[in-house]
Amino acid sequence: MFKGHPKGLYALSLANTGERFGYYTMLAIFVLFLQAKFGFDEDQAGDIYGIFLAMVYFMPFVGGILADRWGYGKMVTIGIAVMFTGYLFLTVPVSSSVALYAMYASLFLISVGTGLFKGNLQVLVGNLYDAPEHKDKRDNAFSLFYMAINIGAMFAPTAATKVTNYFLDKDHFSYHAQIPSLAHQYLDGTITPEAVERLQQLAAGQGAALNDLGAFSQNYIESLSGAYNYGFGVACISLIASMLIYVIFRRTYKHADVSVKQWKKKLSGMDNSTAVLTPSQTRSRIVALVLVFFVVIFFWMSFHQNGLTMTFFARDYTSSSSEGITRFGFDIFNLVLITIAVYGGFGLFHSATRRAKLLSGSVLVAAAAGIIVRYAGMPESIDIAPQIFQQFNPFFVVVLTPVSIAMFGMLAKKKKEPSTPRKIGMGMIIAAFGFVILACASQDLASPCDLKAMGGVSDTQVSPDWLISTYLVLTFAELLLSPMGISFVSKVAPPQYKGLMMGGWFVATAVGNYLTKVIAKIWGSGMPLWMIWSVLIVLCLLSAVFIFSIIKKLEKVTHQ
Repeated sequence: MFKGHPKGLYALSLANTGERFGYYTMLAIFVLFLQAKFGFDEDQAGDIYGIFLAMVYFMPFVGGILADRWGYGKMVTIGIAVMFTGYLFLTVPVSSSVALYAMYASLFLISVGTGLFKGNLQVLVGNLYDAPEHKDKRDNAFSLFYMAINIGAMFAPTAATKVTNYFLDKDHFSYHAQIPSLAHQYLDGTITPEAVERLQQLAAGQGAALNDLGAFSQNYIESLSGAYNYGFGVACISLIASMLIYVIFRRTYKHADVSVKQWKKKLSGMDNSTAVLTPSQTRSRIVALVLVFFVVIFFWMSFHQNGLTMTFFARDYTSSSSEGITRFGFDIFNLVLITIAVYGGFGLFHSATRRAKLLSGSVLVAAAAGIIVRYAGMPESIDIAPQIFQQFNPFFVVVLTPVSIAMFGMLAKKKKEPSTPRKIGMGMIIAAFGFVILACASQDLASPCDLKAMGGVSDTQVSPDWLISTYLVLTFAELLLSPMGISFVSKVAPPQYKGLMMGGWFVATAVGNYLTKVIAKIWGSGMPLWMIWSVLIVLCLLSAVFIFSIIKKLEKVTHQ
């Protein structure tokens, strides 16, 4: 799995790991911060969340155009610096009168910096595999690159939770998901008598005086939103690590940092036998990419509900505690041990030498022993923060990537591996099944509108297993769609438009992210909860039907 790749892949992957760790730490608590700091409802928070994610994934289009002219490496360096500035501003607690404007400025800088960094880093990875000796490993490489992204993302929710809880504890508070909404309702004068009673119970649990709920509500909101500000600071530290890796190991990928001007100069020195795309081939490739971009819009619209409506579902409808074997997965260090065990087992069966097998077997045994010891020492029940569910998707990506690579490698040897467009279509069908799980879990639950009328307190809460299962199925879909899609872009894009086309992939992602707000808008519309998830099911299935209807056209340009 790791053999035969250029060293530059690992340098660029690790640089991306640090940046994504910071980004997903911020994203894990972003919507919760909006509601705690400003008292936004789901619709308002969804608007800001959708616009921000759209900007984050639209700006690589602009970054790609700039990089095609001035170089990919230069844009990546500038992007890290701009992102750092944005995250730094976001860490500063400011007064409510200017807090909203300061946040918008921070989000804009993060979006611009990400636009210069993300797509162009992926172009550098793709350029490493233009060499004939590496071209057959392109899909494999992007799977590994994608795995590195998710290693950073896997630790992000825990980092956000630990930092938030630490600063809350310093103010003698503890986190409870229902307090921010109830506190804002109390301060706004919109709270119901039933909700006042619930707020009094929660305030008593925090050691507050019941005769002054107003002071408690104000203090708790200020403390929690300030704790979230400090949580955003994790991104600044991770970006410093990314910059160091990117600069120190530049020699390993420097040859891949080729601008369009340099590419044309290189092309002019080639002999006439070198294959050059005709204008017709160039157009057909661009059209094929645009059609794929259209499909992935609906995948990202569905998938990125993880930081929005799926977080609302975790907060409002899912049990805030976990028992049995499920509780083991809510500790990040337990997930690390499982990951080590999986890779140890993978190495045991695929190592070529006896020494490598012995080493892999030892790692597997040590990790298994650690799992047993930690499970035996866990309390019978543990509390769950709503954002912690977001660690399961990247965990599943990291664990399942070697399985995916091995499976498709085996199929490739038998000449039965599905084409990249077919993998994307299969991913959309699997994504639909992910939301079928949530629709089943939601059958007997109150609608978000009814829940709000009851003061935001649900009497019926479902097992965490429903959300974990959904994340697992969505991960299967993601592995078929996202790294494969990026690989498809780097393979099919005409050389003179690589940055532009990679930017186009992110524009499609941006549109999908912006459309996440559609689901947030219908969240409180009175529509039954199961029907809200059904909207996503239908969109995923329609997208699958569309891509399979044009599959031959897409496969044709892949072989041009």
